[in-house]
Formats: sequence, C-alpha cells, structure tokens
Amino acid sequence: MTTAIKFCDFQVGDSLPDLVRGPITRGTLALFAGASNDHMLLHIDSDFAKSAGLPDVFGHGMLSMAYLAQMLTGCAPQQRLRSWNVRFVAMTPLHATVTCFGTVTELVDLDGKRCARLRIGARTDQGVQTLDGEAVIGLDDSDQEKL
Repeated sequence: MTTAIKFCDFQVGDSLPDLVRGPITRGTLALFAGASNDHMLLHIDSDFAKSAGLPDVFGHGMLSMAYLAQMLTGCAPQQRLRSWNVRFVAMTPLHATVTCFGTVTELVDLDGKRCARLRIGARTDQGVQTLDGEAVIGLDDSDQEKL
C-alpha cells in the first residue's frame, strides 16, 4: 500500500499515486466523442479503422490526457497547476486499461515561487507508454490564487 504524499511536501524522487482507468470500451469512446465533439471515425467506427489498416478503433489521445489531468488534480489543487505538456507517443487500443503516473524530478524556484517539476505519463496494461510529458505544480501558499 502506497502512503499518500501531500503536494506541499513533495521531494525529488517522490511518485504520485497512480490513477488507473478502463478498460477502454466502445461505450467509453462513444461517450468521450460526444462530450469532446471529437467524432473522428478512427475512434468510433471499426470498419473505417480497419480500412485504414488498423486492427480496430483506438482511444482518443485527449481521453488519456483527461485521465492524466485527473491524476494531477487529485494530488494538488487545480489552481496550483502552473503548466503541463504531453506528447502522444503511442495509441491506446480498445479494451486497454490506462495507468497515469508521475514522479517529482526537481524542486525549482520559478519567478520567486517554490515549484515541483514532475515527469508525467500514461501507459497501457500491456506496458506501452502512450503519453510522455511534464508538469509544474506551485508549492507556496503565497502562490495560491484568490478565487
């Protein structure tokens, strides 16, 4: 069992708690297509995907990014998220389970504010990394925006 760490106590080398979602079903893809208005046929039409040389439909990259955002905001309040970027490095196949992960790589001072830089990503249950990126989370109470 992993002990939860508080975002204000991040240390270099700390791992964020993994977030696991899935398996990715046709229903998941249909619901995400409707919610995101991303109706690209490669994600929702098996015949179309197969005609393009793929074995079947595959998950939207932005669906995995949404899961990654859930992981980040589950560890730190949303207003502490200073930046994040991600590269799509592989497709998420139908029926895959997605695990989002993050590790603190550096504690830095940005514009006079204490921050943690994280390596973040997502991988399938087959061990294929689908997202690779970085996030920066503000750690100082003075960095908290007034709502």
